[in-house]
This record gives sequence, structure tokens and C-alpha cells, in this order.
Amino acid sequence: MNLTVTHIGTATVLLEIGGLRLLTDPVFDPAPAEYRHDPVVLRSTTGPALAAHQLPEVDAVLLSHDEHPDNLDAAGRALLAGRPVLTTVSGAARLGGGALGLAPWETRTLTVNGRTLRVTGTPGEHGPVGDVTGFVMEVPGEEEALYVSGDTVHIPELDEIGRRFRIGTALLHLGAARIEAFGGGELITMDAAQAAALTTSLGARRVVPVHYTSWEHFTEGRAETTAHFAAAGLADRLHWLTPGVA
Repeated sequence: MNLTVTHIGTATVLLEIGGLRLLTDPVFDPAPAEYRHDPVVLRSTTGPALAAHQLPEVDAVLLSHDEHPDNLDAAGRALLAGRPVLTTVSGAARLGGGALGLAPWETRTLTVNGRTLRVTGTPGEHGPVGDVTGFVMEVPGEEEALYVSGDTVHIPELDEIGRRFRIGTALLHLGAARIEAFGGGELITMDAAQAAALTTSLGARRVVPVHYTSWEHFTEGRAETTAHFAAAGLADRLHWLTPGVA
């Protein structure tokens, strides 16, 4: 698969795949910033490596969920207008416009300017904080698929992905996010141990960590992920990206 990935920040990634440019979970507000959703306060610490106006033309947006500012903020929301948006079923109802909902294992064909991509929704669990979806992308004629986890912990349903698809590259939302007001501080995104276990389950040849820095509620970073993958014999699978560099 011919794939170009640019990590812009948090879970915001520019994907060039199958001749299409896709943007995931757009977050482009300047940082630091504070977002109050009583009783929760989320604080960003670092802004995106690219500003929204520096992006090339984007064909579609993959939005794991629309309810949290570390996955969709005010500046990111402005990028949804006029573009196909694939997201959760409940999120599509809230967003309206060009938003299309994906139930788990539902597949939609995304066609823009004659270029076609198959996108399948995958299960996710983001704690008691609303629906979330991941995505598997398939280019017609290609054997390998691309997986983007969305904000989820490792649940048994995710092990089905490796049985249904040949995953070449996986973009995993990590960070071991914990928010005391949500489930008493339980994990609401994967920690490094879960990510290593999911990588084995997927059989992914390459893993690109995202969603592990730039917000106060992330409790693990690069060091923990590197250590767990090394201990699991998966160190060669990790591909760390420099934000803003394709």
C-alpha cells in the first residue's frame, strides 16, 4: 500500500491513501487552551504542528467522535463543512450536513473525484463518555489495509479486526487517558500494554502511535510505549513520526 502519513498533533493526522487525502480527528485551536465541560476541565499544552490554512486540499474527514475537544475543537469543526465526514452514527445525527454514520463492521464506499476507498467502522469503547468508532481503509486492488483505532481501550471485539482484514499499518490512539470524573479515573484510551497486545492481535507490520501528547489528561508517552513494545518483542513495529513531517 502506498501510504503517506503526517502527524499534525494529538489524533490529527493527514493521510494520503489511494489518491485521496483524509484528515482524522481535526484539532487546530492554538494552545495552551482550557475547555470546561462541568465537572471536567480539559487542558491542551501544545498546538498543532501545522495550521489549518497550511493543509493541502482535504477530500474527507474521519472523525472517531465529535464530543471531545482533543478530537474535534472549534477550528477543526470549521473544516468539516463541504466535505464528506465519516463518524459514529450518533455523531452524524448531531453534525448533520455531509456527516455519515458508521456502525461497527458497516462498510461505506468513499468516492471523491473518481478515487474510491472502502471504509469500515470498527468497535470502540471510550469509557462512559459517548460513542466512538475506529476505521479500516481498503484501496481496491490492494491486499493490505490501514487501521485507525480511534479513542478506545483494547476490548475483545477489536481482535476480530485481524481475522477480517490484513492490516499492514495501524495508527493507534494511545496516551492512557484518564479523567477522574469519567469512571473514577479508569482508562478511556489504550495504555502501552494494551497497544502491544492489540498489535499482536492485529498482526500489523507497522504501528504509528498518535494521541499520546499535548494534553494534561494523557498519563503515558513515548517512553512507556517504547518499553512495552520492546518487552513484547515488537520494537521493530513502532514508527514514531515527527509532527508536521510527512
